[in-house]
Amino acid sequence: MPELTGLAWVMLVAGALIIGLSKAALPGATTIAVALFAAVLPAKQSTGTILVLLIVGDLFALWAYRRHADIPALLKLAPAVVAGLLLGALFLALASDAGVRKTIAVILLVLVAITLWRRFVAARAVAGADAVVPAVAPTAGAPRRVTAAVYGALGGFTTMVANAGGPVMSMYFLAARFPVKAFLGTAAWFFATVNIIKLPFSIGLGLLTLPGLLIDLVLIPGVIIGAFAGRWIAGRISQRVFEWIVIALTIVGALYLLVL
Repeated sequence: MPELTGLAWVMLVAGALIIGLSKAALPGATTIAVALFAAVLPAKQSTGTILVLLIVGDLFALWAYRRHADIPALLKLAPAVVAGLLLGALFLALASDAGVRKTIAVILLVLVAITLWRRFVAARAVAGADAVVPAVAPTAGAPRRVTAAVYGALGGFTTMVANAGGPVMSMYFLAARFPVKAFLGTAAWFFATVNIIKLPFSIGLGLLTLPGLLIDLVLIPGVIIGAFAGRWIAGRISQRVFEWIVIALTIVGALYLLVL
């Protein structure tokens, strides 16, 4: 077991709880956990260590929301996601760590800006309307397949290079007008599949180490506790509040990557 300070363990446990919460109720919060792990562990080790915990959270989310997933939507995303993963692997081989982080941050901030602009325009167009407006309407400006391709490629790219695909895909699921549980169920299937695909790459690149696995064994209960708390929250949160929390967490994650 690696020697870590008490403060370091507090940060890691907090990160594990956030992972559970993000998988069960608050998509986008995973970026905060990534930041906590990167602050405590060496960069490469933190990537492999957190991947195992993300998979644990994915399994819980699958169990909790497996009946709510939109499988056809996932199938539409699949080709673009694979392309994004391959592009991300190539980008990792060529770009610096700082370049990777800032590229992802800019992508996220652009998506958030589009989200807020669409909501502002719709609010002005429909006076007095209180309905939730999608972030980027799938039929507006581009066909649905093009929208799915763009978001799928971005999601695959960002999750490959920095475990930061959550905010990107959150923007897409908001655009598709998914209710809370359908959002969480579809996201669960998406990230469970993608993270398992990433696992052999992490092992081959030496990102997943024995010390990292020992840390994971200690932190897995934190992920489970966070997931159960998230499940309780998801059953009580309104659609409007849920969507604004997703947007806020996306902004926080993007700003972190930008200034890191």
